[in-house]
Amino acid sequence: MTTVLAALSIAAATTVATTAPAPRTIPVEFTSAGTTLRGTLFLPGDAPTGARLPAVVVTGAWFTVKEQMASTYAAQMAQRGMAALAFDFRGWGTSDGAIRQREVPSEKIADIIAAAAFLATRPEVDAGRIGGLGICASAGYMSAAAAQSAVLKSVALVAPWLHDAAIVEAVYGGRSGVDALITAGRTAKAAAEASGTQTFLPAASTTDKSALMGGIPYYTEIDRGMIREWRNEVDPAFWEGWLTFDAQQYAVRLTQPFLMVHSEAAAIPQGAKQFFGTVTAPKQQLWLDRVTQFGFYDLAVPVTAASNAVAAHFTSTMR
Repeated sequence: MTTVLAALSIAAATTVATTAPAPRTIPVEFTSAGTTLRGTLFLPGDAPTGARLPAVVVTGAWFTVKEQMASTYAAQMAQRGMAALAFDFRGWGTSDGAIRQREVPSEKIADIIAAAAFLATRPEVDAGRIGGLGICASAGYMSAAAAQSAVLKSVALVAPWLHDAAIVEAVYGGRSGVDALITAGRTAKAAAEASGTQTFLPAASTTDKSALMGGIPYYTEIDRGMIREWRNEVDPAFWEGWLTFDAQQYAVRLTQPFLMVHSEAAAIPQGAKQFFGTVTAPKQQLWLDRVTQFGFYDLAVPVTAASNAVAAHFTSTMR
């Protein structure tokens, strides 16, 4: 389906969220590989008692906790008539995990699969209508989970970061830059294993040059991503796992209906276009004008537009 047709179908849903009541929330727990994960289940405020709702697992950017963009979009989905689960991955936020603040793609993929399986057990949820919404870095994780889980019936990605080896080299300073980061990550991991103590770097800063994300908005703004629940730290041992993770391989493996929402002004649009072009499942895309990566996280206009697109997609593909 073309971008124009996608935009037209999405337009029909633009009024859904404006009059909907605030979502109802329920704290939940489930396990992944024996580790307890904690999340928030968002439900429509006007859902009839006993209703079995379509449901969505919602995941956010790297280094984040559920209260950031995952909960923002989960609330939007609930206002549009769906149950939505935002949760903390193992080692992050309120979830258990001995290793903290380390981005491990394989573990996050397993956690998404566990989250979808958990949603299927909930009395509020129609187990045959569960989708996955991945934002930024978790778009790759969500795609991988969907390629492996029969529970996930439909997939949507917003502002997706989707890299492979070639894109990694283009973003991180060529082969030498990638090798240097992998070496730094291996050194940090070895030191942590030898001492039994992790070391951390700032995740984001406007002044600290050691921060993984320097001089950027959202994470460094107290009225946006710099929230009480978020630790502004990351374990640098993550580098090898992240840089060698190939999200692009999952495009051809997706069989579920697929939607992508992105912007030329957001992160690595070439990766999004490459991924979309490779997907062979029924697919739609919506490109918004002049929306930055961080704008997709919490700004009202792009969040509403993206949420309308995602809700329309899930409504039409999870009947």
